[in-house]
Amino acid sequence: MEFLSKKDEEEEAWAAASEIEYVSYEGEDHLPLIMGLVDKELSEPYSIFTYRYFVYLWPQLCFLAFHRGKCVGTVVCKMGEHRNTYRGYIAMLVVIDSYRGKGIATQLVTRSIQVMMESGCEEVTLEAEVTNKGALALYGRLGFIRAKRLFRYYLNGVDAFRLKLLFPRPDLHSPTSPSPYMRLD
Repeated sequence: MEFLSKKDEEEEAWAAASEIEYVSYEGEDHLPLIMGLVDKELSEPYSIFTYRYFVYLWPQLCFLAFHRGKCVGTVVCKMGEHRNTYRGYIAMLVVIDSYRGKGIATQLVTRSIQVMMESGCEEVTLEAEVTNKGALALYGRLGFIRAKRLFRYYLNGVDAFRLKLLFPRPDLHSPTSPSPYMRLD
């Protein structure tokens, strides 16, 4: 694993936006990359079993972002029945600090949401720390609403917002105003 100084990392990230390659989870080789990013950037610790639960059951909902061969971001999700609703869930989203603000997180989340929609999900949920202004702004731009405040939700004692994105029902959807997640090929 190659370690760069903060300055080198920032310089390398400067021209990154157009050079980012997005790939779906391709197997065990990607697992240490995902674990490394999440362990470094998120406040919650996860065991190897948690990672495997997501990537083995829903590999199509896990995406990684690479810049010149270096993994700089990932999203890990799942989907399934929940209270008579088929819903998606974004479990982990990470972009290395020096690569933030370049649209990488938006691309990762949008790709996972697209798969969820195509798979029949009616909504997507996640939790975000109330202090994570960047994440709250990102999800707000994507149409998520704050559904509930969860007090002392995280191990560090910080509250969370449960965020929810509701998809339009097909029978109510107007063909003149497509969802931002629908493909317009």
